[in-house]
Amino acid sequence: MMPAMPSTAAARATRALVVDDERNIRATLALCLESLGCQVAQAATGEAALEALRRAPYDLAFLDLRLGAESGLDLIPRLLAERPGLDLVVVTAYATFDTAVEAVRRGAADYVPKPFTPAQIRHLVERLAARRAEAVRRSDLESRLGEAAPEISLETASPRMRAVLEVVGRAAASDVAVLLRGENGTGKGVLARTLHALSPRRDRPFVLVNCPTLSDELLASELFGHARGAFTGAVRDQLGRVEAAEGGTVFLDEIGEISPALQAKLLRFLQEKAFERVGETRTRTADVRIVAATNRPLEAEVAAGRFREDLLYRLNVVEVTAPALRDRPEDVLPLARRFLTFFAAAARRAVPALSPAAERALLGYRWPGNVRELRNAMERAVILSPAAVLEIEALPERIQAQVADVPALGGDYTVEAIETEHVLRVLARTPTLEEAARVLGIDASTLWRKRKKLGR
Repeated sequence: MMPAMPSTAAARATRALVVDDERNIRATLALCLESLGCQVAQAATGEAALEALRRAPYDLAFLDLRLGAESGLDLIPRLLAERPGLDLVVVTAYATFDTAVEAVRRGAADYVPKPFTPAQIRHLVERLAARRAEAVRRSDLESRLGEAAPEISLETASPRMRAVLEVVGRAAASDVAVLLRGENGTGKGVLARTLHALSPRRDRPFVLVNCPTLSDELLASELFGHARGAFTGAVRDQLGRVEAAEGGTVFLDEIGEISPALQAKLLRFLQEKAFERVGETRTRTADVRIVAATNRPLEAEVAAGRFREDLLYRLNVVEVTAPALRDRPEDVLPLARRFLTFFAAAARRAVPALSPAAERALLGYRWPGNVRELRNAMERAVILSPAAVLEIEALPERIQAQVADVPALGGDYTVEAIETEHVLRVLARTPTLEEAARVLGIDASTLWRKRKKLGR
């Protein structure tokens, strides 16, 4: 996710350390940083820099690659070990592509050749300050959302889910319409809330409209409001969800269910931000962002004449497809443990662990109900089993059945079956294909072919 560039004010809380053996360079860089509002300290040697980091929590350090007889490259990991999370910028007059790559490989956040300009330093400080602020905000966001919905996690071991969150993060900064696709239970609503919480509209309302639960007339009223007497039971004027969400986000869940008449009204609103309440001729406007979700193939609905093609184009400015849980096996056990922690806290009991057999069953199940089904299974286990370790019997029978045919060493199984089981388990617990290949002692291309053959 690329956060918006802040003003110089974003750097004013930054504590910076300048590490250079040349006094004039230290003084010049310190003066430049102080003009941006940074609190600055100086160090002439590596040991002095390490001592400074032990005394104070610096956010940013500028490090010369040549400190007399010392190597700045060798100092990078020592400084980062002393202060994890430190943004370290290498500054040197001996700039080459190889040293730049090596500095970044060892943990440097950026690389600036001498001579530098105040504008370069300002740009660096502001960009890194924005990145730190964004990291803090994302961490706070995950903590707050996770308290209410444990399936919300901005950390994932799944490359597919990381790619989805990257798109969500980038889309959050704009006001374009977003269409969330995916099977039921994949967390489209979670992604919608995350998108809103990461957006500039986060302090304004997030309003959910569940499209399939209402008739056409009631859904129009729910969205745009109604005037008194517009229909039986309309005893007073009523504002709709669009007006209630002014400045915020309206999430239309299962958008493929709405009628053609309401599709036309929604299209007009997307184009003009204008609408009328049901039973009223006065045109109103509202500043809201529309996020929609569907589990239907809307292109097929368009071809069948049930969904407007122009509305689909308006809704689908940015498309995000939530992966099915079976396509992100790396996240099954972390999510299960997250749910157990959440529901154990609600039940005021110690967090139970999962037995190896229970873990195998969870990894072997295909999860047709996706994350929602996993959540329900873990809630059920916490309620029904008081044990400190949840055995396979605590899981629903359909999940227990997954271990019936799991090959075991020494049993009556073929070598191929044993190998398949081992490969699947390693794939499930490792974050990348390359790491799994390393554990298995084979090259990544061979493992890719094996995984494709297994349909994973």
